[in-house]
Amino acid sequence: MKTVEIIGYNRETVGKKAAKDLRKEGLAPCVIYGGEQPIHFAVPMILFRDIIYTPEVCFVKINIEGVEKTAIVQDFQLHPVSEVLLHVDFLELSDDKAIKMDVPVSFVGNSPGLQTGGKLVAKLRKIKVKALPANMPETVEVSIEGLELGKSVRIGSITPENYEILYNDSVTVASIAIPRTLRSALDAAGDE
Repeated sequence: MKTVEIIGYNRETVGKKAAKDLRKEGLAPCVIYGGEQPIHFAVPMILFRDIIYTPEVCFVKINIEGVEKTAIVQDFQLHPVSEVLLHVDFLELSDDKAIKMDVPVSFVGNSPGLQTGGKLVAKLRKIKVKALPANMPETVEVSIEGLELGKSVRIGSITPENYEILYNDSVTVASIAIPRTLRSALDAAGDE
């Protein structure tokens, strides 16, 4: 899995006023859980460009004044109007502890339904998976090979390798929709 490196600075004080002051300086207040005790630190907001504002997932290597931790973003909060980053929670990774992440879906294969004018409608853009950090996939590949017009591909058709998908097998991942113009042409051909 892709790893992004960021640099953080220990926070002397925690609380609303301290967090507000950090944001004025262009720093995002952060905390990392999962170790012996939580670590409160601040990171320049610009460094989150490749972590939060992207559809990809990644591990984050955090250097907090010389102490290095590997983590994933567990949660983050954005301001509802300005979308300024308000706070980020990280979960420290351990080689022997499974983690859960929302991993992007990538579609592979050729669909006869797409070649005849159908449209791929993705019902899920990300799939929640559980795996050890070493086995966490960057994407979940979903095959649309042989998918005809009006047909769907479900979670049950995905064969995970060294990870577990945390959805029911009957959940639809994507379908090939029939556009209105093609539908009326098919209906007219059926009436003849």
